[in-house]
Amino acid sequence: MTNRVNIGKACPNMYQQTVMMERELEKLLKEAGIDIGFSHLLRLRASQINGCAFCIRLHARDAEKEGVDFDKISIISAWRESHYFNEKERASIALLEEITLISTKQVPDNIYDEAAKYLSEKELSAIQWLSVVINLWNRIAISSRYIVKH
Repeated sequence: MTNRVNIGKACPNMYQQTVMMERELEKLLKEAGIDIGFSHLLRLRASQINGCAFCIRLHARDAEKEGVDFDKISIISAWRESHYFNEKERASIALLEEITLISTKQVPDNIYDEAAKYLSEKELSAIQWLSVVINLWNRIAISSRYIVKH
């Protein structure tokens, strides 16, 4: 694997702005009533789609620390085939996936409309911002080749 410039170290001011964005996201999630454990499951799912090993490990561990059941953590990549998630959670995961995969088909109206049936405006906004921020972190980690050490 080729060594790459760590963009966080090369441009610390930009990195700090991203950290600040994460702090604001945490406030938004709290205000919207989004469970912190579930927010880590959402981050985990986006990181799985993007193939970000660093963030996958981080958010799986964070979800576990927040008391998320191991079965939910382990099944998140196959959430459609499970009964571990309620309708609100399923709508949130579907919306996050579409935002993560935005280049393939934008965010289809049917997915957004389904999410809007279960989520308040504040919750919709929080899920959308969470999607944007975790995808930003994934791109920082992947492009800089953050190493996952055991």
